[in-house]
Amino acid sequence: MATLFDPLQLGEITLANRIVMAPLTRSRAAEGNSPGPLAAQYYAQRASAGLIIAEASPISAMAQGYLDTPGIWSEAQVGAWQKVTEAVHAGGGKIVLQLWHVGRVSNGSLLPDGAAPVSSTAQPAQAKTFTREGFTPVSAPRALRDDEIPALLEDYRRAARNARAAGFDGVEIHAANTYLLEQFLRDSINDRSGPYGGGIENRARLVCEVAAAICQEIGAGRVGIRLSPLTTFGGGTPRDSAPQALYGYVVEQMARLGLAYVHMIEGETGGAREPEGVSFDYAALRRSFSGAWMVNNGYDKALAEAAVASGKADLVAFGKAFIANPDLVARLCSDAALNTPHVATFYGGGAAGYTDYPLLNPA
Repeated sequence: MATLFDPLQLGEITLANRIVMAPLTRSRAAEGNSPGPLAAQYYAQRASAGLIIAEASPISAMAQGYLDTPGIWSEAQVGAWQKVTEAVHAGGGKIVLQLWHVGRVSNGSLLPDGAAPVSSTAQPAQAKTFTREGFTPVSAPRALRDDEIPALLEDYRRAARNARAAGFDGVEIHAANTYLLEQFLRDSINDRSGPYGGGIENRARLVCEVAAAICQEIGAGRVGIRLSPLTTFGGGTPRDSAPQALYGYVVEQMARLGLAYVHMIEGETGGAREPEGVSFDYAALRRSFSGAWMVNNGYDKALAEAAVASGKADLVAFGKAFIANPDLVARLCSDAALNTPHVATFYGGGAAGYTDYPLLNPA
C-alpha cells in the first residue's frame, strides 16, 4: 500500500512525497502585482512538501478579484516569481502555479479603469471580495461576448508560458470555487445561449479549450486542474442542477487531454466534505481519469493516510495547516503537534503570520 511519504511521478514532475501545499491567497503582492519581498522565503520554508501549488495568480489585469494578488502576465511578475521558484528548487521542492481568472467575483476598484468584471452572465454574484476598503461587495459583471473568447484563451496561453519562463514545474488551471471557468460550467450561473451556453458540452467548452491551449503550450504532463463540484463557496452560488453528469464529463475530457492530475475539492470549500442532502460519487470520476488524483478539504493525517493507502487518492492537499506549519511534512511524519494558524494575518501584512511560524528544528 502507498503511504503519504512515498514518491510519486506526477506527469512529467517527480515528487518526493504525496503531501501537497494547497494554493493559498495571502494578499501580500508588491507594486505591479508581483510577488512580495518575503514570498521566496515563505515558499522555500515549505519546500519539503511533495508539491507546492503556489497561490492563485491572475492571468491578466482583468482577471484580478482580490487586493494584492500576484499575477503572471508581465515580465516584471515573471522576474519576481523566478526568485520564488529558485528558492523552492534550492530546497529540493517542486512548485506549480495556479492560473486564475475570477470572472464576476471582483470589484471595479481592482480592475483597469474601473471596468466591470466579465463572466458567463450579467447577473452579479452574491459575494464580497478583498479591496483597499476591506471586504467589499462585488461589482455587477458583463457577459463576455463569444468573439472575446479567443483573446481569453491567449491570456491563458501566455500565463502558462510565463509560468514556465519563471521556473515553475507546471501549472494548475483554477476551475473551482465559482470563479470564471466554473461560472461557465454551472447552469446555476451560465444563462447564455450559443456555443458556450445551454447543455453540458457547451458549458464545458471553455474549460476544455483552456486546458487544450495550455497543454499545447507547455505539455499535458505539466498541467493539472482544480474542480469543486459541490461548493457554493460560502453559500452564495447554487450548485449545478446535475453536478455528477457535468463534472463527470469535464473529468473525462481532461483524461482525453492527458492532464497530469485532477485536484478535487470534496464537498463545500472550507466546510463539510459531505454537505447535508447532497450525494456525489467522486470514485466514479476517479475511475475515468488515468492521471494522479489529488483530494482536498479538511484532511488530517489519519484521513490522508487512509485515502492514499486505499487508492482513493494519490495525493492529499493541505491548506491552513501549511500556513501555520512550514515543516508540515516533518510534523506529520513524527506525529508532532501542529501550530495554530493566526486567522487575523491570513490576508495582507508582512512577516507576521507569514514567515515567522516556529519550526520543530530551527536549525
